[in-house]
Formats: sequence, structure tokens, C-alpha cells
Amino acid sequence: MPTAELLAETSHLSFRFGQRQVLHDVNLHVPQGSIYGFLGPNGAGKSTTLRILLGLLPSPAGSVQLFGHDLGRHRLQVLDRVGALIEMPSLYDHLSGLQNLEATRRLRGLAKGRSEEVLEVVGLTADGHRAAGEYSLGMRQRLGLALALLPDPELLILDEPTNGLDPTGIIEVRELLRRLQQEHGKTILLSSHLISEIERVATHVGVIQQGRLVFQGSLAALQHRQHGHTQLIIETDDAATCRNLLPQDLGAATVVGPGTLALPYHSQEQAAYLAQQLVAAGQPLYGLRCQQQSLEQTFLHLTETATAQ
Repeated sequence: MPTAELLAETSHLSFRFGQRQVLHDVNLHVPQGSIYGFLGPNGAGKSTTLRILLGLLPSPAGSVQLFGHDLGRHRLQVLDRVGALIEMPSLYDHLSGLQNLEATRRLRGLAKGRSEEVLEVVGLTADGHRAAGEYSLGMRQRLGLALALLPDPELLILDEPTNGLDPTGIIEVRELLRRLQQEHGKTILLSSHLISEIERVATHVGVIQQGRLVFQGSLAALQHRQHGHTQLIIETDDAATCRNLLPQDLGAATVVGPGTLALPYHSQEQAAYLAQQLVAAGQPLYGLRCQQQSLEQTFLHLTETATAQ
């Protein structure tokens, strides 16, 4: 992918806290216009990577580029084009949502009326005059996003934006992220440890485990990996008996239950042939189906493989 299409990029990024190596040679590529889901278990290195991208931690090894410019040499210029929400937003609970935004707007010298604009974007116009201390967790998160949006950034960097939210709050934030990308042209880099959330919102995915990037590409490319792990599930009377009767065909199958066998799926012809062989051997066939590995299983496979190496 040409560098010109990348809004955020790291090259051979490594980082350590004391003697502990946290990041190993991470090459992150965040395309313009994408929602990039940065996935990994807790402690995998997601937050450290995001803090380095925001200049909150130094990068002793490797380089960081935002908008095609080196972060170390153009820190102020590039970070002016970035909005961020790291952990829970810091709010003045005694002030209203609008007053919280106005305090930051004035401090940054932004145009009047911008606070009202971002309140509308995040769906808090009707609650803008309520004290922030009365806001639900989901509303506080949306107000935090409004603060990040005040300077109209091109890139949003969000660390676990749905963490701790109830289902309603998660849906609200998810829909907001989609709108920001599709209607407002924002590129969004968000971290999460939940593949189910990333699957619903991301266009691109990076998977990190123990500080190493073990997958990076489009969501479609990650989903394509599922097809390589499709299984043929056979339901019969006695799985072990069937495997013993047809050792050439079912010898490599896994017994996953008293009457259930699983083996790698190759083709429709394979399924038809096995059905014919089982019936010919006098074995009842109750079910024959394909079972595709879920994205969550694909994610677990990627992280477990990285841990074993």
C-alpha cells in the first residue's frame, strides 16, 4: 500500500519499560478513511502504541509518521490534526456538557459555535445544558468524543471507547463512529480486546499479541481466514465406530461428541462421498453440515499461535 494513502504509520517500532520489552518491530498502517480496529488481549501493547502515536511516550526504536510527516520532527503540526480519547474523558462534573466544551474551545482559540456543532454531531444537543455529573457512562463517553472533535481533526485515536458501557451505550458509540467515518470523513483508529465489537464497525484490523503485530489487513481479509478453517460436521450413532469402519476417509477426523465427528471441509463432493460411504457401511447419518470458524475463533487462533512462538 503506498505511504501516501496512510494517515498513521509506524516503522519497526519497538518500546520497553525498564527491562520489559513491550513492543517488538511493529509496522502499523492506518489507511485514510478507514475505521482501523486495533485488536489484542489486555496487556498486548495496544495502549502503549496509541500513546506513542500521540507523542505521550517516546519511541526509542523505530519511526512514527502521521499524515506522511515524522512525529518527532513535526510534533505540533501533526498533532493539531489529531483528536484523541484515551481511557475515560476528564470532565468538570459541576459544569454542563456545553460548558465543558466551551472551556476547551476558548483555551484552544477555536471559533464560536463549534461547541454547539460537536454537541449535535454526538447527539447531545438536548442534554447540553445538564451537568456532566448527571450524564450516564455512555453520554460521558460521547461528550469525551465531542471534546476530541472540537478542532475538527482528520484522525481520531480512541482507546477502548466502549469499555465499561452497557449494551445501549455500546450501540450509541458504535453508531456514532460509523457516522463520523461515513458522513464526516474521519479516519478512526480504535483499540479493543473485543472482536465482536470490531467486527461490527471496522473496515481494517490489526491484531497485536505480546507486542507483536500478528495480522494486519482489511476486515474482509481477516474474514477470509475463516474459510481456511471450515469443518465438516458429521452426526451419526457412534462417532468412534464410524471412524474405525472408514479409517482411510475418517481416520483423521476428531470425535467431538459420542455421535459427532469433525474434519476439515474441502468440497461438496467430499461431503457427498462421505455420506455415501457411511450409508454403504450401514451407519445412520443424522446430519452433515459445514461449520465455519467464527471471527472470534480466528482471533484466538492468531493470538494463541503468537504466544506459542
